[in-house]
Formats: sequence, structure tokens, C-alpha cells
Amino acid sequence: MKLVVKIAGQALCWVGCLLAASTLAAPHHASGTQTPAVAHHNPAPDVPLAPGYGPLGFELPAVGSYARPMIGQASDGVVIDSRGQQTTLKALMAGKVTLLSFMYASCSDVNGCPLASYVLNRVMQRLAKDPRLNERVQLLSLSFDRLNDTPEVLRKYAARFEAEQAQNWRFLTTPSDAELENILKSYNQFVIQDVDSNGKPVGSLSHLLRVYLIDEQQNLREVYSVSFLHPDILVQDMLTILSDRCLLYTSDAADDMQ
Repeated sequence: MKLVVKIAGQALCWVGCLLAASTLAAPHHASGTQTPAVAHHNPAPDVPLAPGYGPLGFELPAVGSYARPMIGQASDGVVIDSRGQQTTLKALMAGKVTLLSFMYASCSDVNGCPLASYVLNRVMQRLAKDPRLNERVQLLSLSFDRLNDTPEVLRKYAARFEAEQAQNWRFLTTPSDAELENILKSYNQFVIQDVDSNGKPVGSLSHLLRVYLIDEQQNLREVYSVSFLHPDILVQDMLTILSDRCLLYTSDAADDMQ
């Protein structure tokens, strides 16, 4: 009964938040339920900025007062970081709460990849000031433009977001097209080469903007779309996941003492 009451309270809390955020057009990908989204590339003139660029328009529920349930398993893949070192996603995620973003450096849609990187930059700044997060969170930005986003290009891209020396934020590519394709497929990411009226590639890529929240055990806990990709929401969700782990450890320790 207590569990039912708690879940109902969490639902009401988030409903209240969503009603307050009436200016946000698209719904949150809560509990892994993904809603249709529009692929982005070059935006229309005077496109409104996504909510992630400004102050949050509603009050968030308290840390630990709601749940981010497991919605799947994070997939592995071989990657190369901006220093040219080869590793795997699982190795980078091990023991960390992870935010994983897919991007490409030349994206010109202000509400696309630049939004994701801006939000992660804001999260990075929060990590540096919060000891609860600094040693326990990892940010990963994986490019799907292998041809152009070399390790050197990714280093320059990281510098644009003040992350060239960041310990918590890694910029990644893959060693082969096949490896990239497997990773994109496993995370349900679809990338399309944009073409002109004659069918000739124009250099930009269309994809659905998604950022994945992954816990220390490499379980998927949330998928964020444009409307709810906000640093305050991401930090609150990470703290909630970490509080879940602390409660679990406390419960296990109490059981051992009995």
C-alpha cells in the first residue's frame, strides 16, 4: 500500500510540473515512452529557442520524491576519444551516472546538437561545484559524423564549450562505420544525410535529438527530448538516481546487521 501511495504521489507531482510548464510543446520521455519528434537540421528563420537555454519554467519535485525506473540496458561499443585513445562505452560508463548525447560538430540547428552541448556545459559547471556529483557523473558526446569529426576536430569542438580539459566530459567518435552503425541502432538513433533538390548531399545531417540518462549499473533511466533537455532537470534526475543507490546500500547494510 505504501508503494502505491508513493507512486501516485510521484505521478501527481510530475503532472503538476507539466501543467505549470504549459509553454513547453513536447512531452517528456518519461519511463522510456518515446513520442514522435521532428528530425532537425537547419532551422527555420526566427525559430524559438528551446527551454534548455533559459530558466526552468516550473518548480521541480524534491530529490528522491519521485522515481526514474529502469527502462532498458545501455549498449556497448568501441569508441575513440578526442585524444585518439580507443576504449568502449561500457568502460567509460563503469561506476558512473552517465549522460550520453549523440551529435556532430558542424550541426547548425540551434535547437539541435548545440542545445545538447550547451546543456551539458551547464551540467559540467554544476558538477564542478557539487561534491555529490563531481566524482560520480560522466558526460559523453558521441559524434555520428566520422568523416569530419576527427579527434582533432572534437578537441576544437570541446574547446567551444570550455570542456577541452574537463575530467567529466568526453567527446567520442568510432573506429569504423560498422561500429557506429551498431551503436546508433542499439540506441534507436537514426541519422539521415540531407540532400538538395537534385539528390546531392549538402553536408548537414538530420536526426532526432535525444540525451540518455544511464545509471551506475548501466541501466537506461530516462531519454530526454528537446522540450525537457534542461540542466536543472538533468541534475535533479541524477541526484535522484544517486539517492536511490544510497537508499539501496543503506537497506542492504541494515539487512546485514539483522
